Amino acid sequence: MTIREQLEQLERQTLSPLAVTSAESRERDYPVEPCPIRTDFQRDRDRILHSKSFRRLKHKTQVFLSPEGDHYRTRLTHTLEVSQIGRTIARALRLNEDLVEAAALGHDLGHTPFGHAGEYALREVCPLGFDHNEQSVRVVERLENDGRGLNLTWEVRDAIRCHSAGCRQAQTLEGRVLRYADKIAYVNHDIEDAVRAGVLREEDIPWNIKYVLGRTKSDRITALIMNVVENSTDDIRMDADMQKVYEQLIAFMFDAVYRNPQAKGEEGKAQDLVKYLYTYFIANVERMPPEYQFIAEQEGVQRAVCDYISGMSDRYAIAVYEDIFVPKFWQL
Repeated sequence: MTIREQLEQLERQTLSPLAVTSAESRERDYPVEPCPIRTDFQRDRDRILHSKSFRRLKHKTQVFLSPEGDHYRTRLTHTLEVSQIGRTIARALRLNEDLVEAAALGHDLGHTPFGHAGEYALREVCPLGFDHNEQSVRVVERLENDGRGLNLTWEVRDAIRCHSAGCRQAQTLEGRVLRYADKIAYVNHDIEDAVRAGVLREEDIPWNIKYVLGRTKSDRITALIMNVVENSTDDIRMDADMQKVYEQLIAFMFDAVYRNPQAKGEEGKAQDLVKYLYTYFIANVERMPPEYQFIAEQEGVQRAVCDYISGMSDRYAIAVYEDIFVPKFWQL
């Protein structure tokens, strides 16, 4: 037996009957020779990890635009924290940890520059609409690897597509774990970043929330993970009381941070920048890189412009904007 076959056998022996084993994964869009060492989901994880779109996450905003300091989250560090939380839950429930990890690493590959501000701007100006979870699937299916995509398994793509609130539920329990891991990660690291930025104090968090979740980030994460693990059997869930407390925490964060002018005061500029770029490239397709010009010919200009802008990092979007709209001085 190859190492991969031994790992597949171990999964069948040790994982929950509700888990997806690697040997049972649905086929990729086109067949590939099996790896002698890695399972299909481990292979997906590695393809995502080595992709260009994954590397660009390090320069994409999580919540705070271009913060001063090295300790604020970026889209990349958010992704890593989601992966860690997802793997913890999956291991406790005897689900397929490799599937959760691969989907977690890929769940935000299609996110815009400037966080959700960029997403809202593209959604407003593009008639096709824009959702970062669908764009993340498009990245792995169409845009990565010089237009060939990463050829991931169906289960990983389904989990990526369904990780956001408002989407249908993922078809696997591992995909549903990802949705909870994303929620647990972002609300807790956003609290920490907001405290660091001076827009929030730990003591501002309502007492009824701290009474249930605890006073520290570690306490809150542990409480939420434990509740998911203890209440998940045939599905992934929190109990009703914990769900209510979580929703209260989210509502508090919207009032205190996500709509706070001090924290989000520059978002209007970021949205205007994205809209200007969209309008410009719609009228000047030839100014986009050749691969996006090709997409414009094959799938339409609007699709190509969304692909180009959503793939930009914050700093690259600013550089492109300056190159187009900011006058240059004569070099004497």
